[in-house]
Amino acid sequence: MHITDLLKSIAIELNANVSSKEEAIDKLIALHESAGNLTDSKKFKEDILKREQDSTTAIGEGIAVPHAKSSAVKTPALSFITVPSGIDYSAPDGKKTDLLFMIAATEDGDAHLEILSRLMVMLMDADFANSLRNAKSAEELLRLIDEKETEKSAEEKPQPKKDGYRILAVTACPTGIAHTYMAAEALEKAGKKLGYPLKAETNGSGGAKNILTKKDIEECDGIIVAADKNVDMARFDGKPVLKVSVSSGINKPEELVQKIIDGKAPVYHHEGDGAADFGSEETESFGRKIYKHLMNGVSHMLPFVVGGGVLIALGFLIDTIAGNADVGGTFGFTNSIAAIVFWIGKAAFAFMLPVLAGYIAQSIADRPGLLPGFVGGVFAASGYTFNSLIENQNLVGDGSAVSGFLGALLAGFVAGILVNLLKKAFSWLPQSMDGIKPVFIYPLFGTLLIGLFMLVVNPVMGVINGAVASGLSSLGNTSKLLLSIVLAGMMAIDMGGPFNKAAYVFGTAAIAAGNTWIMAAVMIGGMVPPIAIALATTFCKDRWTKEELKSGPVNYLMGLCFITEGAIPYAASDPLRVIPSCIVGSAVAGAVTSLFGCACPAPHGGIFTFVVVENPLGYVIALIAGSVAGALMLSLLKKKKQTNEV
Repeated sequence: MHITDLLKSIAIELNANVSSKEEAIDKLIALHESAGNLTDSKKFKEDILKREQDSTTAIGEGIAVPHAKSSAVKTPALSFITVPSGIDYSAPDGKKTDLLFMIAATEDGDAHLEILSRLMVMLMDADFANSLRNAKSAEELLRLIDEKETEKSAEEKPQPKKDGYRILAVTACPTGIAHTYMAAEALEKAGKKLGYPLKAETNGSGGAKNILTKKDIEECDGIIVAADKNVDMARFDGKPVLKVSVSSGINKPEELVQKIIDGKAPVYHHEGDGAADFGSEETESFGRKIYKHLMNGVSHMLPFVVGGGVLIALGFLIDTIAGNADVGGTFGFTNSIAAIVFWIGKAAFAFMLPVLAGYIAQSIADRPGLLPGFVGGVFAASGYTFNSLIENQNLVGDGSAVSGFLGALLAGFVAGILVNLLKKAFSWLPQSMDGIKPVFIYPLFGTLLIGLFMLVVNPVMGVINGAVASGLSSLGNTSKLLLSIVLAGMMAIDMGGPFNKAAYVFGTAAIAAGNTWIMAAVMIGGMVPPIAIALATTFCKDRWTKEELKSGPVNYLMGLCFITEGAIPYAASDPLRVIPSCIVGSAVAGAVTSLFGCACPAPHGGIFTFVVVENPLGYVIALIAGSVAGALMLSLLKKKKQTNEV
């Protein structure tokens, strides 16, 4: 199979009339659709945009290769456009992009990936890229590609010197289709140019290729890891390693190779058996690091919160159906069936804080941080203090010293930092002890230290946690209204991003503290955006494209199920109109929940949890009011489409 087998003339447009990245993507997708390569162009666009969110697919030197593996792809294929005036595609070199290939890859089967990687390598040749720019017809372009591929296949792969490869590399990008192979080619060329044979292992979609052997690693001068996802690092222990992003491997390969030659790469020491993060040699802001560690904890915590919270809510529902009243604070488990469901949910929910703290610590210190983090989270949830343990002689906490969500956050970060300090403190031990340090020394001392730390800070954090909970509980109607508006609006700002997650995490923490009215505003704020968009596409059809209209009704279901991400494709295509409209709609819904005194004890579930909401009728009114407000604003802001656009 050749590259030209994947690129049809009908999927080529020279001198395309596009003026932005968004228009270029739409044009390339339209070419795929006209060639019969897709089953669902809307779904494929969502996958393309999702890949673009990870990092730009612009390579530099005027080239971009947007790509995605998608269930909407009928057959592996390429589409291609040239844009003489160039467009801003967020290229790493800041130059305009005028040469764009779009790769449509199927989810199953990787036989085509070798062909696509060959194209990526060919594009690294500036003369070849220029010949494509100057092609006068689709037929000429296909001939140029075919000739270059034949020439490339005939070239013999450079053989390493007898003393082996001097420099090794590992390349990997999230999808493993384009950047992986381009970085490998760039690094191998740089090594050849500088007289240092280089072998590059590609961690592509079809698995690792050209794998580095034990002998390669032992004999090399250093390793370059150019990756945007985790790779196996344990094998490089004790070798000089540069860790950078995959785009750095493409754009500055000679600089990286020269650093290895000059001995400027730090020696890598692997701790534990987990994979190391990429990009540690590049600048990462302090705030970004904090956010990354926090999100690692939150992402692992959410299944416990959602599963446990919904089961607890079901316990309440079953008791409600059974006609039981809240006697002595036992509502939810007076009925035997309700009790079983309730306590299963309670057991899952109890892991929320230990998991949060454990995985924050693991993100900071790798696996040795997991146990100390878990223990710190348990202490935060239970309120253990020196007095409570000494006086009771058993694991009985002090209710006033329960530091809750804030304590678990502190425990996670402190546990990770403590373990990293222990790694430095025990670095003097002989290499023969390396195997025992991550499984015995670090967890042992880390757990002891975090336990002592939490016994000291729990009384203080307990006071702070109690003050926050009491403050929220004692808020007046005006304050509750404002907070509900802000939190609901935050859910619509980035629909799954940092603002959305910050509001959601605040809501789940509030449930644990008993302030379930906060979760009511948070959940309704996340439900409104997809429903508002669905309403707008239903009643104002002349403002949307055919593809947008086709996907509109699906957003009713997504919104009702509390899946805010259903609005993302619409927000991505027209952010200046869609996002403000969704924020306003969500804020209106949040305000109504506050005015009606709604409260939600379940952290997820959407419409399925309405039966356990306090004042469910008011909650339904809030959802309708917010969705209608968002839809009306969006319909007013959106311009009517021309007939040929609809």
